[in-house]
Amino acid sequence: MTTMKPGNESVVIGHFRIIKDRLFGVKRPKNAPNVDNSSSHEGLGGLYSLPVEIQFLIMTFLSPQDLCGLGGTSRYWQALIRDPSLWKYFLLRDLPLWSSIDHLSMPDMESLEKALWERSDSESRDFKADYLRACPACRGLWHQSRPAYETVTSFLKSMVVTVEPRFAMFGPGLEQLEISLVTTMLNSPNILPVTGVTQRQINGIGSGISFMYSGQHKFNILTLYSTNRSERERARLEHVDVHSRLFTLRDDEESGRPVFSLAPSVQEVCQAVDGFIFVVNAERGRVSDEAMEKEFAQITAMLEPVWGPSSRPLLVLSCTSREGPGCPRVPCLKTAQRLKLSLLPNPWMVQDTVAESLSGLLDGTMWLLRQTGMRI
Repeated sequence: MTTMKPGNESVVIGHFRIIKDRLFGVKRPKNAPNVDNSSSHEGLGGLYSLPVEIQFLIMTFLSPQDLCGLGGTSRYWQALIRDPSLWKYFLLRDLPLWSSIDHLSMPDMESLEKALWERSDSESRDFKADYLRACPACRGLWHQSRPAYETVTSFLKSMVVTVEPRFAMFGPGLEQLEISLVTTMLNSPNILPVTGVTQRQINGIGSGISFMYSGQHKFNILTLYSTNRSERERARLEHVDVHSRLFTLRDDEESGRPVFSLAPSVQEVCQAVDGFIFVVNAERGRVSDEAMEKEFAQITAMLEPVWGPSSRPLLVLSCTSREGPGCPRVPCLKTAQRLKLSLLPNPWMVQDTVAESLSGLLDGTMWLLRQTGMRI
């Protein structure tokens, strides 16, 4: 997990000072301290005359859109805004606070883990583009050119009239939290109205519940629990693992990591659905790295190419019972890292969600439906 290291601000300020001296023709003696000298910039007015420390402080309060606008006002501000260290600083500062991340916006974590003052890395990476692609507030404004075949595929999907998409929902967050996400969904008609409970069965597993998104888009969720209700509740209260009837565990002798096979009924479900929803217990301190390794193995078992195409999306709901200081959560970036989602060929998204209020659920649902070709 990336963290903001002490001294990162001074690195950015040092870069700003070099840019200011270069553009305004200030020459410093060798071995001179790299500090701002206002007398060296006499004649400058307005924001230009401010020490670079103050200029940097002002920038930390601006939105990405405002920063980009500032960069278009002069050659000097353009040089500052283009400095890679500024945007790497913002990434390190803001990534842990964002409520979602996906396969397109996930930054290069290897570059971020390196120290900010490693100039060779900073100069070779466009951290501004990384930030604008990853920031939830900017994703809708960040238009990347898509290959022609992707554009054609998206158009053809929108022309095909199909039945409502179906999604298989599973994961420990359905069973371990004090407040049930599914129960709240069933009792929140103002957020996701229930349009019906289908009676059709797939090898004894019901085909789920149909919901309506935004008053016009119907979809079906098939909830897969690991075992019956009484066993799940006992395991939750006693904080113990429950034996899952969805998977059969077998150890990989070469890697020593868990590998799962699907129960026959679950195999048929995976062949029938259009995507997957994995619910994570995101309450801080509740999940170990060993548990996340197991969860990654369960996800990969569900997404095996033998059950369907790798174009089917995976929505990860990083879920807590409540929100607020009394219920701290694991950042969605850390969830994506610990689940090794970047290794998956499928499109994926991690969305912070709250079971009590369903906060974040509609954002995740919109992404999921769009991935199936719905125009929303």
